[in-house]
Amino acid sequence: MSREFILPDLGEGLTEAEIVAWLVAPGDEVTIDQVVVELESAKSVVQLPTPFAGVVESLGGEVGEVLHAGTVLLTLGVDAPVPDVAEPAEPGIVTNETALAEESGAVLIGYGTRQSTVTKRAASAPARFGRRSGASAGGGSAASTGPRSNGTARLDAARRSPVVSPIVRRLAREHGFDASQLLGSGHDHLVMRRDVESYIAEHETPTMDAETAASPASSIRTPSPEAVAAPAADRDGDRRVPLDRMARAAAAHFSRSRREIPEATVWMDVDATGLLAARRQLQEATGERFGITALIARFVVAGLAKHPALNASFDAEREELVYHSAVNLGLAAQTPRGLLVPVVHGAERMPLRTLRDAITARTEEAATGVFPPSALTGGTFTLNNYGTLGVDGSAAIINHPEAAMLGVGRFIERPWVVEGALAVRTVTELTISFDHRVCDGAEAAAFLTFVARCIERPVSVLAEL
Repeated sequence: MSREFILPDLGEGLTEAEIVAWLVAPGDEVTIDQVVVELESAKSVVQLPTPFAGVVESLGGEVGEVLHAGTVLLTLGVDAPVPDVAEPAEPGIVTNETALAEESGAVLIGYGTRQSTVTKRAASAPARFGRRSGASAGGGSAASTGPRSNGTARLDAARRSPVVSPIVRRLAREHGFDASQLLGSGHDHLVMRRDVESYIAEHETPTMDAETAASPASSIRTPSPEAVAAPAADRDGDRRVPLDRMARAAAAHFSRSRREIPEATVWMDVDATGLLAARRQLQEATGERFGITALIARFVVAGLAKHPALNASFDAEREELVYHSAVNLGLAAQTPRGLLVPVVHGAERMPLRTLRDAITARTEEAATGVFPPSALTGGTFTLNNYGTLGVDGSAAIINHPEAAMLGVGRFIERPWVVEGALAVRTVTELTISFDHRVCDGAEAAAFLTFVARCIERPVSVLAEL
């Protein structure tokens, strides 16, 4: 008997990914939670584990192919019969009621499997190991073998086609219809964005009433050539570099943050001499290494418990503030694939040693740019230690949809007044950028001064633990 591992939604609305490398081949025996494939999404390279065990029968595509969420990623042969389960609410997502006991216990955010009705591939795709060589991100796709949208889509109230992407659902909803009522052009009739756009283009052609049409002002006016600014010509030696999928996604994310978040920034210089002394004492007492980032992260978590408005987000659609129950701490990191923000989930439940280990794991992953699927999703607050880049401060862009980001500058010796006398102290600059819709400057300043006090006198944080 065969089971199909369906490519899940990779989180944050990412519904397609390119196969970078297969880590298994047809005939291989795999175990639950064994990593089987590396995929490149718009944000990073992720490694996906199989949620059940068996023998690999076929692979869902070749290296370089782009697969869409809801398509077959891997087909496995299993010995035991598969028990019947109820169909989940979303393709590729398992709820508590539908999860199988023998499946993976490591179901991540937006990650799961389902009993699939997708027709199994007729032939196994050959395994290709290693990164793609010259494969285009826009090249062939296993999902592209389905029928393409032809502009004649019709709604059917009785139809319930699978719709994986939140972006597709929202786009249809904004135009007044339910995307699941379309006959999707993806694999197993999965509704793709092109289907929704085709329906919108066909059924929402702009029209003019008789009075408007008769008005001379309503006629379409073509601007004169002089009114259209011509693009600047390339100079000799200029070089154009097309953005890859990840760079395009990052550019869109930065632009959205600047466009939608009315941010403000406050900052202050802090004497960090006490923090460095406390760190030395801690390492001598435990025989373990503790990084500065881990210590400040623990102060941040304590500060967010006192000032929950900084661990919130603004729901513009509903005009509501969302105060998050968990602190999912993002850590801005420069990786070989660009700037990413891996997340430590549930930081509010972690003692310092556990938080340190979680940050260390994310740092090691950042060195390669390869993260597990949940590592780049769900952040509620970001800590940005850009002092490692040799700078003191930055007007950082808030990581949408979060409400705030704390930046830490370099640690440098400076003259500092201590009890009325000049002394040489190790000083750093703290900067908090915050969404002014979520809180005012007084709340942000109170959070900043709390973290600063913890850095200056680390023993003071004991009162918050």
